[in-house]
Amino acid sequence: MPSLSLRTARSESLFAEACARLPLFEDLSRDSIERLSASGFGRGFLTASLRARLRKADFRDLGHLAQSSPDAIAKVRKFGPVRLEAVRTFILEEIARSLAGAREMHTLEATRERRLARLRAMPVERLSLDEHEIAALGFEGGSCADIAGRSRLELLRAGVMASSDLDRIVTSLARFLREGRPIIPPAVEASAEAPAADTTDAAARRAALLAEQDREWEEAAPAGGRRRAGAV
Repeated sequence: MPSLSLRTARSESLFAEACARLPLFEDLSRDSIERLSASGFGRGFLTASLRARLRKADFRDLGHLAQSSPDAIAKVRKFGPVRLEAVRTFILEEIARSLAGAREMHTLEATRERRLARLRAMPVERLSLDEHEIAALGFEGGSCADIAGRSRLELLRAGVMASSDLDRIVTSLARFLREGRPIIPPAVEASAEAPAADTTDAAARRAALLAEQDREWEEAAPAGGRRRAGAV
């Protein structure tokens, strides 16, 4: 895990670190994912250059981004915290177009609260801390949410655990929050009962979308790096 700056260590809780490894959105229906995927990266939202960066990093569309973690998206050049928040806001608006109550259910605050609630229901012992560590940190009878709310700097200053121990705890918190919440594949899959015409239309729409994305990639690529016609 990359080392954190002192400023980040002061402000970021273990909970924030764990959430950064989880999908931007959870509990989305297959229909919602399919609609997001069908819209590519959205009209007029990102420049061709930014869409090209995402495609180069193997992000296919909004459906894929919605199921990806902030950490994964932030690895793409030019996608810092401000742009990452803009991406989340844009996807939320796209979801809300067809899903009543989405703006309330899928806000960042609502998502964090649901995750915290799950951690509050888990005793701190699930983190494999020994009795001495739990007592020294003042977590007797507490929950995973109690330790998740602390920052690295606070916990390191207690002198009970090393940074590697905190890495392990963050990994465990992320795993607890991910358990039982399978990620819905973004690919559009026609059901066995779907009429052949519907299947053909969906395939045609997807092919057109991919062709448009390929065109955007070529337009955004540096002139020297574009493929020549007929090149393999």
